[in-house]
Amino acid sequence: MPKKNERKDFVFKITVIGDGGVGKTSLIKKYTQGSFQKQYIKTLGAQFSKYDEKVDGDNCKLFFWDIAGQAEFSFMRPTFYKGSKAAIIVYSHAPGEEKSFDHIIDWHEDIKKYCGNIPIMLFGNKIDLVNEKTLDDVKAEKLVDERAFLGYFKTSAKTGNGVYEAFQAIIKDLYEKFKDS
Repeated sequence: MPKKNERKDFVFKITVIGDGGVGKTSLIKKYTQGSFQKQYIKTLGAQFSKYDEKVDGDNCKLFFWDIAGQAEFSFMRPTFYKGSKAAIIVYSHAPGEEKSFDHIIDWHEDIKKYCGNIPIMLFGNKIDLVNEKTLDDVKAEKLVDERAFLGYFKTSAKTGNGVYEAFQAIIKDLYEKFKDS
């Protein structure tokens, strides 16, 4: 048992899923490295990024598992999902990529099948490519309520808009959930 003022280490595996090309890798890089790469490079299978962060003085080791969104990698996903403490489902607001929203339920059902009811956050990425004032969030907010997701964030991996707040929300939720266990 840790003493009252002794710091603890937490290890959280957070799986990031969604259709190919919605910006999963770019979001993780923006959060962990502060960088953005313009050209699209398809993730093959999965890749992971380790990131250390302090939350209320405790060390949190974060492992972001970036899962390829293309159908040809679907057979690998159950293995990659194992041990996930939370997930982020990413879809794109970009014109021409609206179908990524329609696949959110499929992604949710897929990870639920292997991980149970872990906390899920929804990121609507590429917000820099649309007029935010005319954006209708009702469908996304309704889905968050129906599916009991933790929340919904509008993000842009390119500009950084919403990225820090979105990742912080899921990290803080995990920390609060596990700090007393």
